[in-house]
Amino acid sequence: MKVIQWFPGHMAKAVRMMEENVKLCDAVLFVLDARCPAASFNARLLSLTGAKPVLFVLNKADLADARKSDSFIARMRAGGRKVIPLAANLPSSMRTLRPAMEDLVREKAERLKAKGNSKPLRIMVAGIPNTGKSTVINGLSGAKRAITGDKAGVTRGKQWVKCGGFDLLDTPGTMPPSCENQVLARRLAYVGSINDDILEMDEIALALLEEMENAYPMSLKERYGIEPGLTPLEMLESVCKKRGFMLRGGEYDFERGERALIDDLRKGKLGRITFDSEEELKEVGLIVEPNG
Repeated sequence: MKVIQWFPGHMAKAVRMMEENVKLCDAVLFVLDARCPAASFNARLLSLTGAKPVLFVLNKADLADARKSDSFIARMRAGGRKVIPLAANLPSSMRTLRPAMEDLVREKAERLKAKGNSKPLRIMVAGIPNTGKSTVINGLSGAKRAITGDKAGVTRGKQWVKCGGFDLLDTPGTMPPSCENQVLARRLAYVGSINDDILEMDEIALALLEEMENAYPMSLKERYGIEPGLTPLEMLESVCKKRGFMLRGGEYDFERGERALIDDLRKGKLGRITFDSEEELKEVGLIVEPNG
């Protein structure tokens, strides 16, 4: 399988920009993809925050396995992390975010109020590409202030957005400096955090089917009629057959099948899926033992 790798030039520039701008902020909001929080966590960004309060947002929670998300959140909170689930595309879910942000900066806000200072508090919104940072900002501001899209790398530069009592800093999606863990890298490919144009989509689709067969076989059966025990290629053939993706001569149109499979996952048509495990969250530092 071809190694997935990203090119760090503009990412390094974005990290330097964030390193400078985090000094201007009172807190940081980390947006992670609830389907793969470990894969979508850039620990390098956390190291830039210093002692500033941090809120982790497990966004796209409506697409994730609720049982696993609840377990992740409980473990993260037990280790002292502030974290909430969120579906930024749903107004009802967004109503939980502002109180969490207010709680995050309560001490700083009270100190400023005691001094008669009513300036808006500044919060940096950070994360890797396509986790929904801009959608979160637009939901908070009540208007389309930040550029959004369903492809990685839509936000190219920083932008400040006024939002009630906050000034929010929208930052470019910044990948981890290393992609040594290819399992996590593939999961980022599944959910669209890596530009599809640099990927071998046939390999990504086959890897996705293998992971789904191990973790969510019923999802494959319900959507495509895939029975247990098939190889990834045989499963892809089933996808093509179910969707009618055939070429002349009775051959399977694998390219259309691959695209349909990945699109189904990204749109939630395979059900609520979470790829990462608690152990993987622990390995990247999201879950910290209470005495650790």
